Amino acid sequence: MTAATAILQMICPDQPGLVRELSGWVAANGGNIVHADHHSDQGAGLFLSRLEWQLEGFGLPREAICPTAKALADRLGGSYKVNFSDYRTPTAIFVSKQDHCLLDLLWRTRTGELPMQVPLVIGNHPDLGSIAEEFGARFEHVPISNANREEAEARHLELLAEHGIELVILAKYMQVLTPRFLAAFDPPDAFHRVINIHHSFLPAFMGAQPYHRAWERGVKLIGATGHYVTEELDAGPIIAQSTVNVSHRDEVDDLIRKGRDTERLALARAVRLHLKRQVMVYRGRTAVFE
Repeated sequence: MTAATAILQMICPDQPGLVRELSGWVAANGGNIVHADHHSDQGAGLFLSRLEWQLEGFGLPREAICPTAKALADRLGGSYKVNFSDYRTPTAIFVSKQDHCLLDLLWRTRTGELPMQVPLVIGNHPDLGSIAEEFGARFEHVPISNANREEAEARHLELLAEHGIELVILAKYMQVLTPRFLAAFDPPDAFHRVINIHHSFLPAFMGAQPYHRAWERGVKLIGATGHYVTEELDAGPIIAQSTVNVSHRDEVDDLIRKGRDTERLALARAVRLHLKRQVMVYRGRTAVFE
């Protein structure tokens, strides 16, 4: 088993000596750095850093790393987050009727590919309850409509709090999260907590039956986008994308089948990058350290 590591993500105003400052802080406490990724956005005047180091031999206990990192971030005028590689993020998956993304995420979690635990699946339809329960997750059917949206989202927040949920994944959840819900669960900062997947026909083919209309137009490339959720519908910071070629021989059913494949891959990749703390968001865009 791989030895546990600590991961520091920091965004701060760009200035000379930051790489030395951050790596020197780790080294001063006896840490052995295994990954170091940095990016200076000169246009934004920001410096982004992801440092990962072994916990074995590090001079600070786990509980002291976060407050010490906060003092460092405060001194540099930045924002930060500390995580540990052996932590399994409590995650809730929101679904409607399509099962391909849910099955893929639960399977990857069971095999250990995705470092998370999924104690809760919430659906606005009851169809996928048996799948959730097969993988040991509690399934909650919470019907939602314009008439009861506020009440339903209040129930969502209760369930998320009850299970200590830190990440929500929308796995083909065919409902829009309101600004009220996002403000309560995912306050705006540099580290988002809601991930969604959608086909990459947007904005050209919006609404119902996008694959049918794409087929009629003879598109040659289809794909999917995994992104963080913001108040602007399907326009949050992009984490991962997947594409596949199509040809004149493909029928609508082929496009839909290939589309499901790209959705599974893009969503799983986006979730894994998030869980591995390889994504940082600033000014509405992402830096992905792979």
